[in-house]
Amino acid sequence: MADLTEEPRPAEEDSGGGPVKSFLEHLEDLRWLLIKTAAALFVSFVVCLYATDKIVTILKWPLKRAALVHQKNTKKVIVRYGTNTLTTIDTRTNWLGSIELGSNWLTVVQVEPVEIGSNIFLTAQIDRNPPEDTVLESATDLVYLDPSAPFLSSMHLAFYGGLLLASPVISFFLAQFILPALRVKEKKYALRAAGVGVGLFLSGVAFCYFFVMARALKFAEWWALWMGVKVPEWRAETYFSFVTKFMLGMGLGFELPVVLLALVKIGILDYRKLAAMRRYMVVINLVLGALLTTPEVFTQVVMAIVLQGLYEISVWIAWYWERRDRKREEAGN
Repeated sequence: MADLTEEPRPAEEDSGGGPVKSFLEHLEDLRWLLIKTAAALFVSFVVCLYATDKIVTILKWPLKRAALVHQKNTKKVIVRYGTNTLTTIDTRTNWLGSIELGSNWLTVVQVEPVEIGSNIFLTAQIDRNPPEDTVLESATDLVYLDPSAPFLSSMHLAFYGGLLLASPVISFFLAQFILPALRVKEKKYALRAAGVGVGLFLSGVAFCYFFVMARALKFAEWWALWMGVKVPEWRAETYFSFVTKFMLGMGLGFELPVVLLALVKIGILDYRKLAAMRRYMVVINLVLGALLTTPEVFTQVVMAIVLQGLYEISVWIAWYWERRDRKREEAGN
């Protein structure tokens, strides 16, 4: 006969929690967590510092792609002498003086000297269908204006690159520290949230790098031209700061569904509350777009639009969860 004084055993999903440790033992675990995290960051930092030139090549890719972004009904003329680009001209007509530009949006005018007798003349050869590499060579370049800037910039790039490179190892160390204290059900939700969060963060970074960054850079150049200022070069340290902060901000912005749906699971929010918050979220997303990106209008608006789209997805997921739970309750009754 079962002992009536015996305490009921916890359900399997509520079991777990790991061994009970004293406060000093937890402090010791935390100390080793910080030591291992710092060691992983240092090793990754050294590796990225050695590979700074590779990181720069990766970060300059959107700048080159920005050269391919052009306004509708606008043509670009690149004037070259040998392998050097003398100037670029934007025009809205098919003619540049007496030169017909053709139907393509890009035309290259190759200037070459020709010696006739004792005289030297300049001739112009027109290429109305130049290869894509020609456009990329004429992209806005980067320049350092401070002797200490290259060193400081490489340190910043190595730090951000090392943080990204070490993030899987650091996540593993954090999981070793946190997961033993969670119950089985809590571990399941935590692992799901971590997996979805990592996927959304990488999706945000990829979306920014491959689709938004080049257009944001081109918008900044168009804005400068509208102001009457030509942009042949950007300051390298400012550009790297812009690119890294924008990608990091976009990655963090994509974490919005994880935060909202975690609050739904906890019971703080539900579908009705999320739906009622739509008008306020428009303003909140504009503020977040300004905080998570650089102080430039195009990137802030793009971020706000993306955040609003992610918010709407979260609302419909919350609606689906409530509908599913309601059907389960009706089936159980």
